[in-house]
Amino acid sequence: MGKRDASAFAEFVAARSAALHRTAYLMVGEHALAQDLLQEALTKTYLAWPRLRQVANAEAYTRRAITTTAISWRRRRSWHEQPQDDLPDRPRPGATGEDDDVALRDWVWTALQQLPPRQRAAVVLRYYEDLTEAQTAAAMGCAVGTVKSQVAQAIKKLRQELGRDADLLPLEALVVTR
Repeated sequence: MGKRDASAFAEFVAARSAALHRTAYLMVGEHALAQDLLQEALTKTYLAWPRLRQVANAEAYTRRAITTTAISWRRRRSWHEQPQDDLPDRPRPGATGEDDDVALRDWVWTALQQLPPRQRAAVVLRYYEDLTEAQTAAAMGCAVGTVKSQVAQAIKKLRQELGRDADLLPLEALVVTR
């Protein structure tokens, strides 16, 4: 890519922004905040554009910027003081007349929101983005062993949060489509 080529960057944004927005949304759980997160990550990517040699590098760079920025945002005290639309006590899937698939996804989504930032990032990148452990480690800026431990801890917390029915969850239930 070499020098800063605005048209190549615009093509990258047009082609990949929807997928990158989904990643940002899964990281932060709110559409407006995900848009802000993506905008910040794309700004960082544009500034780094001359150093990136391939579009694949640009996507990996942007994904890493999304991940690290989301983690740093979640560490801020104000992040934890967000108003909630839903009451904390939610029925388990099958406990109401709701469609079980929708209830299951909502149930897992709520539990996913409770994970610490790095664990959530590891789960999103591994199971939603379907990245390898090495790709996840690169996006998170850590070792593969750290990814493994973060995912293991996250799965353990999800199982605790979801209770006895967590063993019945298919892995696909972690893939939230909001």
